Amino acid sequence: MSSIVPDYEKTEMGNIQIAPEVIEVIAGLAAVEVQGVAGMSGGFASGVVELLGRKNLAKGVKVEVGQKEAAVDVSIIIEYGYKIPEVAGQIQNNVKRAIESMTGLDVVEVNVHIHDVQFKSVDKSSEEEPSQSRVK
Repeated sequence: MSSIVPDYEKTEMGNIQIAPEVIEVIAGLAAVEVQGVAGMSGGFASGVVELLGRKNLAKGVKVEVGQKEAAVDVSIIIEYGYKIPEVAGQIQNNVKRAIESMTGLDVVEVNVHIHDVQFKSVDKSSEEEPSQSRVK
């Protein structure tokens, strides 16, 4: 994986180059827009980055970029209750559309990896209502 795409597009004013990290951010943002995605699943390094206070917008995304094409792998955490194949299909469409419209690259693959299921958190305040005393 190269850090900068060589000679992505030549214009009369010069060259336009898009770093793979930019495409990772686009893909990550497009993936979390899909309803049913609880978050992105990154590795140990991205967890450390977040602990240090920097939000990693490319968390859970890997891209391979050529001069005209891109392939993307997205690792997500899905919310419990959503149909995984439907959410994954929506992620594929959203990521492909976002990258192609913003960069002009043809997206040849969007692989979706489900790493975890997140259960809806129960609000503790409503769960722990004060019980009435049985005796007076």
